[in-house]
Amino acid sequence: MSHLSLDHDVRFAHARDASGLELIPESVARPSSVDELREILEEATSTRTCVTPAGWQSSTTGASITDRGMLLSLRNFSHIGDVDTDRRCITVGAGAIVADVRRAAEAKGLLFTPDPTSEEECTVGGAIACNASGARSLRYGATGPHVRALTVLLASGETLQLRRPQLEKNTVGYPIAHDPVEWFVGSEGTLGVVVEAEFALQPLPQQVLGLIVPFAHEADALAFVVSARRSTAVHPRCLEYFDQGAMDIARAAEGSSSWATDARAMVYVEETGAQEDTQEELPLDEWLALAEAHAAMAEDIRVYDSPASQLEARRMRHAVPATMNERGAARRPFGGRKVSTDWAVPYPRLAEALHIARSFAVEAGIPLGIAYGHAGNGHPHQNFVAQDADELKRIEQVVYATLKAVIAMGGTVAAEHGIGKLKRRWLPLQMSDAQQRLMRAVKREFDPYGLLAPGNVLG
Repeated sequence: MSHLSLDHDVRFAHARDASGLELIPESVARPSSVDELREILEEATSTRTCVTPAGWQSSTTGASITDRGMLLSLRNFSHIGDVDTDRRCITVGAGAIVADVRRAAEAKGLLFTPDPTSEEECTVGGAIACNASGARSLRYGATGPHVRALTVLLASGETLQLRRPQLEKNTVGYPIAHDPVEWFVGSEGTLGVVVEAEFALQPLPQQVLGLIVPFAHEADALAFVVSARRSTAVHPRCLEYFDQGAMDIARAAEGSSSWATDARAMVYVEETGAQEDTQEELPLDEWLALAEAHAAMAEDIRVYDSPASQLEARRMRHAVPATMNERGAARRPFGGRKVSTDWAVPYPRLAEALHIARSFAVEAGIPLGIAYGHAGNGHPHQNFVAQDADELKRIEQVVYATLKAVIAMGGTVAAEHGIGKLKRRWLPLQMSDAQQRLMRAVKREFDPYGLLAPGNVLG
C-alpha cells in the first residue's frame, strides 16, 4: 500500500506524544481518503495487525502511540466544512486542529466550545477520543455533548453513520443503547476510527471579561472559587487555578516577574454574563467585591477586557504545561519524565484533596511539584518531574495513594485526558468488575479480534 511506511525515520517521528513515553510503531499508515482508510483496516483485519489511530499526538496518557502493529495517522483528514449558521453546526474531519475549527466558527459569529489547553496542537478526533474538556467546560461541558453526528469505521472496514436522537422521551430497550454516538465518545480509539464529526455550535458571547486574581494564601484562593460557583451575582465560564509554582512559570512566560511577588496562588476568571447574548454591563464590581471578601491582593488584580488580552492570558496558562513538558523531557535520558495527574473531586472538596495529595508527597520525600487547572470543576493537574527511574517509582506510589483518597471522596482518576496506557492501572480503583465486563463485551462486539488501540483503557 502506497500510504504505508516502514521507514525508520517515519516510524520514529510518530513514536512520542505528550505522555513522556516513547513507543516506536512497526509501521505507519497515512491515508488521505475514506477508501484508503477502509482498505487499510480490511487488510489489517485480514492479517490480524493491530491498529492505533492518532492525530497530532498531543495525548498525555500514551493513547496515541504504540509499539504493537500500525500507527494510523489521521492528519490528512483535516477538512473543515462550511459553518451552517441556520442549524448552528459544522462538519469537520478527525484530523482538523481544534483551534482552526474554533476560528472558523468565530468568523461566522458562533462558538466552538471544546477548548483543551493544547487547542493549537490537538485534533478534533483526539478531543472526541478522550472526551476532552478545558477551561470553559465549567460553562459548556466537555466535548461529547456537542457532538451531533459521527462517521466511524470499524476494524473490519464497515462504515457507521451515527446521529444523536432528537427525542425528548424514549423507553425502548436499555438506555445504554439509546444513543450510539455515546459509544464512541471517550472510547480512545478502541472501538472504531472516527473520521468525521458534526458539532453543534453556540452563539458567540457578546462580551467576555477576564480577571487574574492573586492571593497571599492558597486557602483564600480556593474558597474564592467555591464562592464564585455558588454566587448568583457572577457567572463564570472558567475558574482556573495556579499554585505558587505554576504562577512562577506563568509570570516568567509573560515577563512580569515583579508582579504580585508575595502571591502564593492566583485564579483566572472569565465572565460572559448570565445570558451570553446580553449587551448589559458585565459584573466587574461584583467580582472585585467577591475577591476582596476572600482577602485577594486587590492592588494586583488584572483585568483582561479585549480578545487580544484574553489570548495573552490563555497563552500564559498554556506556558505552565508546556514548561513542565520541557522539564520532563530533559529527564528522559535518566529514566525520569513528567508525571501529570488528571483526578477530580466535587469542587467544594478541592482544598481538602490537594492537602491530602501533598501530604503523601511529603511523606514520600519527593518534591511537591506544581498544581494548576480547572478548580471550578474540582479538577487540578498535579505535575511532578521525576529526575530518574527511582524517583519516578516513588512519585507513582504517591499518585496511587492520592487516587485512592480521591475515589473515597467521590472523585475520578481521569477527568479529561482519558485512561490511555499510562492510567490503565488505575481503572480498577474506579470501575467495578461488572463495569469492566460490560466494557469488554462492547469491545468484543465492535472489535472482535482486539486489533484497535491495543493497550488503551482495557489493555
